[in-house]
Order: sequence, then structure tokens, then C-alpha cells
Amino acid sequence: MEPSNPNTENIDYDKQDWLDALDEMLENEGPERVKDILHDLQVNAFRKGVRLPFSANTPYINTIPLEEQPAYPGDREMERRIKSLIRWNAMAMVVKANREEDGIGGHISSYQSIATMYEVGFNHFFRGRTEDFPGDLVYFQGHSSPGVYARAYLEGRLTDEHLKNFRHELHDTPGLSSYPHPWLMPDFWQFPTVSMGLGPITAIYHARYIKYLEDRGLREPTDQQVYAFLGDGETDEPESLGALKLASREKLDNLTFVVNCNLQRLDGPVSGNGKIIQELEAAFRGAGWNVIKVIWGDSWDPLLENDEDGLLVKRMGEVVDGQYQKYTVEDADYVREHFFNSPELKKLVEHLSDSELKRMRRGGHDPAKVYAAYKAAQETKGRPTVILSKTVKGYGLGTAGEGQNITHSQKKMGEDSLREFRTRFGLPISDEDIDSVPFYRPPEDSPEMQYLKARRSALGGHVPTRLTNFTPVEMPADKIFQEFDSGSERPVSTTMVFVRVLSKLLSDKNIGKLIVPIVPDEARTFGMDALFRQVGIYAHSGQQYEPVDKDNLLYYKEEKDGQILEEGITEAGAFSSFVAAGTAYANHNINTIPFYTYYSMFGFQRIGDSAWLAGDSRCKGFLMGATAGRTTLAGEGLQHQDGHGLVLALTIPNLVAYDPAYAYELAIIIKDGIRRMYVDNEQIFYYITLMNANYEQPAMPEGAEEGILKGMYKFQSSEKAQAQILGSGAIMPEAVKAAEQLKKKYKIETNVWSVTSYKNLINDVLDADREKVRNGNEVTPYITECLAGETGPVIAASDYMKLLPTSLSQAVPGGIVALGTDGFGRSDGRRALRKHFEVDADAITWTVLSTLAAKGEFDKKKLDKARKDLGIDSAKPNPLGE
Repeated sequence: MEPSNPNTENIDYDKQDWLDALDEMLENEGPERVKDILHDLQVNAFRKGVRLPFSANTPYINTIPLEEQPAYPGDREMERRIKSLIRWNAMAMVVKANREEDGIGGHISSYQSIATMYEVGFNHFFRGRTEDFPGDLVYFQGHSSPGVYARAYLEGRLTDEHLKNFRHELHDTPGLSSYPHPWLMPDFWQFPTVSMGLGPITAIYHARYIKYLEDRGLREPTDQQVYAFLGDGETDEPESLGALKLASREKLDNLTFVVNCNLQRLDGPVSGNGKIIQELEAAFRGAGWNVIKVIWGDSWDPLLENDEDGLLVKRMGEVVDGQYQKYTVEDADYVREHFFNSPELKKLVEHLSDSELKRMRRGGHDPAKVYAAYKAAQETKGRPTVILSKTVKGYGLGTAGEGQNITHSQKKMGEDSLREFRTRFGLPISDEDIDSVPFYRPPEDSPEMQYLKARRSALGGHVPTRLTNFTPVEMPADKIFQEFDSGSERPVSTTMVFVRVLSKLLSDKNIGKLIVPIVPDEARTFGMDALFRQVGIYAHSGQQYEPVDKDNLLYYKEEKDGQILEEGITEAGAFSSFVAAGTAYANHNINTIPFYTYYSMFGFQRIGDSAWLAGDSRCKGFLMGATAGRTTLAGEGLQHQDGHGLVLALTIPNLVAYDPAYAYELAIIIKDGIRRMYVDNEQIFYYITLMNANYEQPAMPEGAEEGILKGMYKFQSSEKAQAQILGSGAIMPEAVKAAEQLKKKYKIETNVWSVTSYKNLINDVLDADREKVRNGNEVTPYITECLAGETGPVIAASDYMKLLPTSLSQAVPGGIVALGTDGFGRSDGRRALRKHFEVDADAITWTVLSTLAAKGEFDKKKLDKARKDLGIDSAKPNPLGE
């Protein structure tokens, strides 16, 4: 018997036959044939009960192998020098700002980790706006703004004074905002991104909105790209990953996410006991995205090539992120001992010196690897791409913060750290100047400046740049709005009035094509289903099925050029579409006019941060808060009944808020909003409440238009008025009913006022107060003018918190007695709800009578009888605490 061969005795020959056959097929027939065969094998095995273990992950190595890596098109050394200058200036502006004012803040580390990804983009991919091309759109990671400013400084867009006044916007000389804020720098920043999670979701819906504009013929198709930069820690926010499936479903190949995976949050590791890149890969691949991992720099390529047994790749996959961070801050001996922890692995690196071992870069710091990833993303068709780029937070800071848990908060650097930074990146800063942290810009004729400007010129110009020129729209026909001046005896809700106005606007020859109706799966609830047939629901792929209601007049009609954005159950997504449409005037030079209609309770309460972002973005458009008011939405109860949306609207400076009660009020407000935003270019947006209660719509009183827009006007007048009743929105009919009851039953005459905008009135009072305090000038607020010469107490009733009318008390002689809906909602009908919250006609009537009685102007004996007649229970608990 022949002795066995130790090299072959453990070979699985059956397995080897399969592997050899696979290699042969791959060589002779190509990868597509291999995919086809493997798919059929998997299906056949599944049918026979074989269950393969699921994994959405690929090995922990670069997605693009070295042999598929394209040649780098630029001058690597020149780009390195330019990047080093930007690194220095980005660091210097933060250090200088904090030397001038301790604690002013700023972030050094974030840009240092993302610099290579930015610079490869700036030099080779991010295209500026030209006459023939709209320019790529880049959502820059908020905390890395110093690096964007530092590049703009080299380009000559910003001066030394700008950089000196980073985070000092209120100085006498020009300053720079802390983060990307279009409101503060309207010709520079395009997108606010520093509220974690909002950049990614708005980028997704913006990329889809570009397809919408193209599919509807509002602009010519281009290969415009949307790039969204975010941190790995930011992906903890639900908004960051919440809309991934929309991007793949809509085949958004114009969208690239770049996740800066420096493995650190503010306090510590993102996933210390796991691997965030693998976690994100699984999430994105599962959602149908193209995933490109950029993990290892070029110095790792020879090691991987020599890793014949796969031990290095296995080790790379075993180590958790917290330990990778430890390797960053430890010396070479530690890395040899703990990472290369077997004889085979140690042999792989025995030829490397300690300094060579420590210089082995992560992939996100290697321009060639980053370039390959961008290029592959650009060439991917039919789906979005995410680049997961592994970096070191605080790269280059050395002992001052590189890879350390405290690095996010790093604001200062001592002289030794500055010297180390200077030397590492080869910066031309002398020892004498080092401690003053000077900004440095080479001469205009230097090779660096020539190269930098040539690259930007080849790519079309500066990025970011926000368009500030504006072309007004032509106002829609007056008859669209005048229809409602005469009122209607047929009971109708203001929601139905709005749908009528919207339908007419969609048909208007001037602006019809610019209207963008947006709904989050509630169109039928709001009576908007008639629009399905009129303008269709947008679907990039068209309608590839026969809807179940096809035989109905108002069937669910999807079209490639449909006008309605039917977003499904996602207020965050629908609002992101609103922002994309509302900023198209600046980002696409197209004045689209969004009308986003939604349950008012799921507006500011749910997406308040997005609404703040809309204000910062200088967004325009109409937010239509349907079923608004605490008592108008019968039956739905506590979570649906909105009694504070108008209070939350007070917080956004450039949001105009109205609570119209009648059809003519609504029409006038919408008309004026179109004029202000799309003709006069006021960079504001509107919140308008809509009610679902049907009631008779009166004719507009003569001369009421000015008051409607300012915030209040006299709806019913009496020369013998003993009291003033202020009604608004859903409670206006109760105010009118109370006035009738007071007159008929108690012989008390009143004036009834319709308050259309508490916010307008409050801001007007605050402006008058400020002018008096600061400048000594007496300015009469509008509400004071309205009530001048009127008699009796002022009782204000609304379907919102009492805070709104009481905020006006100081401007009203005698103050205001407020009735409102403070407290949690209930499931019941409108009548019971209004009685519970004490805002029905009986409660208003009682409040007028009791207030008059307290002043001696109504008999107290009659008041006791009125209490009984009106059902006013003296023992009833305050609804606020109920």
C-alpha cells in the first residue's frame, strides 16, 4: 500500500470539480451565464428543501478589486498639495475662531476625515451650473463645512475676513455660518444638512423630483447627479435610511449616497461591538441599492494579493469597529501583535517597517480608490448607489485627536500639534508663523492655483452655488378666486372649497402645469380623488397593472407624466417632496408651486424639524392642514385632533399662517400667497388650515379683503354692540350662533369678528412693542385699530389653545377673555367635543354674559337663569387636565 499524500488526502474532490467547472464557465461564457446557472441551482435546491443561510453582506474588502480599478485621471501630487492647503485652512479657521472667543465651537475632525472624498469629487465629478447644464446637487455633510469654506477661499470666492469671522456672522465684517444655511448665505449654500437625518431623506426625494420634472416635460432630461454626504453615526436617525426603498423602486440612478464611515459618533464608536459598514451594506443591498465599499487603501493591495489562504480577509471580517479604532491610536507593535495575530498574518507584514505599517491607509483616504467608487457610481444605471467609505476621524491631527473619542469636540490645537500637522501635510508655514495659525493661499500664478481653477472650469464652475435670479410667474385668472365672493347656501367644507380652487388652478393656462399637489395617502379622505382623473398620479414607470377600480370614474390613475405626488404613509417623505418642489425656483429655475395637503395633526407636531429646514431653505409653497382644529375631526380622538398646529406655526419666522373660516377667505389668502411668493419673490411659505365640517358659506362683506390678509375683519356689525366676539376657523360658526342667541334670547347686541391669522396679529403687536421700546415711537397695532371705538369686553374663541388670543391681550383695552381647546382630544362628535372644551355657542354666550355681569352690565339674577338654560356646569373640571 502506497503512503498517502498529506497535501491531497483532505481534498474534497466533489467540491473541487464544482469549483473547477465554475472557473471554466466563467472563463468561457462570462459572469452573466454564471449568475444564471447559480440562480437556477439555488431555486432547485430550495424546492428540494435545502435552505441556504441568508447574508446580505460581501467580504470586508473593497467592492472594486485592484484589477478593475480605472487609471486615475488627475495629477495626484498636485491634488495632494491642494488638499493639504484646504486641510490647513479648514483647521485654522476653527482654531482662530475659538482663540477669539472661547467656546464658539466648530469642528476640525469631520472635514479631516472626509477631505479626500470631497476633493476627488471637486476635481473630477461635481459639475457646476452652466447655460447648458443645471449643475450637480451636493448635500454636504454639515459638520464638514469648514472644508467647503476653505476650498471656496482658495477659489477666490471667500476672503480672509470671511474665514476670520467663521461663526461670527454678526461682526462688522463678513462672516460665515456654522453649517450649511441657505437662509444665512443665500448665494452659497443650497441645502441645510446639519440636522441629522434630514439631508439624506431630502436628497432622495429631490433626486426623485428631478425625474418628476423631466417626466412631466418641465425641463429637458440631463444626467444631473445628486450627491448626499452623511456620517455613519447619522444613519442612526430613522430619516437617514427610512426612504431607501423609494430610491430603488423609482430607479434613482441619479442619486449617490457617500457615507463617511469614520466609525465614531460624538461620544464613542458608532458600532463598537459590530461593523457599521457591514450593517449599512446589508440595509442598502436589502433595499436594492448598488453598494460600493471603499475600506482599504492601496498599501493593502499587495497584502491581499498574497493572502492565498484568505486568512487576512477572514481577520478583517472578524475585528469589530471599536478595536479598529484602537489600532488607529496605538503603535505599530500593538498592531502587529493584535491585528496580525497569527504566524501566517505576521509573515504577510514582516517586510514592512513600523512607520510603513502605521501609514497603511483606510480606503476613504486613498484618491484612487475613491475615484474608482465615484466612477462606478456614475456609470451605474437603473438604481441608486451608496459608497461606504472607511476613514479615520480627525485624520492628520495626530495626538491632538486622530481617531480618538474626543476628536469630534476638538476646537483647539497647541503649537506642537500645529507643527505636527504642518509637517505631515508638507505645508509652507514657517516656524515663526506657526502659532498664529495663518490662512494660506498660494499666488494666483502658482501651479496649485492654476490646477485648481482649471479643474473647476472644466467641470462648469463653482459648487456649491445657489441661484438668486428670479423670473416671476403670470398670476392666474381672477375668476378662479372671485367665484367664492358671493357665498353659497349649500353647506360645504373649506376642504371642498380648496379642492375646487386647486382643480381650477391646475386648469389655468398660466400656472396650471406648475402646480404640484402632494398627499400622503389621504386624497380620498380630503375629497381630492377627482384629481386622479384630471391630472393623474405620478409614477416614473407608468401604470403597469389594471387598477381594481378601473371601471369607476375616479379610479386610481398612475401616469409617467402624472401631476400628483401620492407619497403613501410618510409625512417625512411627503414633506421632503414639498421642500424639493418649493425650492425648485432656486435649484432648477422652475417656479413649481406645491400644495401639500395632510392631516394637520401630523404636520408640525410630527415633522417640525423638516418645517424648520424648509424655512432655512427659503422654501415656497402651501401647507394645507386638513381636518384642522381640536373639535372639527369627529370621532378620531386624542392622536388626531389638532389644537396646537397654529401655535407651533409661531416658531418658524418665514411661515405665514392662516385659519380661514369661509370660502372667500381661503380663496383670497391663496391668491395673495401666489402673488407674494411667485410674483414678488418673497421667500416665505404658507400654512393654511382646512376644515371638514360642512356649513353655509356666506358672501364676503364689502371691503373685507384687507382685513382678511392682515389677520381680522368685522364680519357682523351692530351699532349697539355691548361686546366683541372674535371667532376663527372651525369655531367661527359657533361665534355667529352665539351672537344670534345673545340677541334673541338675552337682548345683547355684539359685533362678530373673523380672525384669519393670529400669527399676523401677534407679530404686528410685537413689532409695535419693539418700536416703542427701542425708538420711543408709538405705533398702533392693527388689532388695536380694529377695536378702537368699540365697546364692551372682547371674547375670543378658537379651536386652538388659548395661548393664541391671550398673546394679544396687551394690545386690547380691557384685555381678552379667551376660549380654546387646551388639553387632549376625545373620540366623540363635534357637538360633544365643543361642549367638553367649552368653545360651543353656549359657552361663548355664557362667557359674554358672565363678563358683562362682572362689569355690572348684565343682571346677575338673569345670569343664574342663563347658567341653567345654557347648561353651564359650575362643577365641570377644566378640560386641560381631563
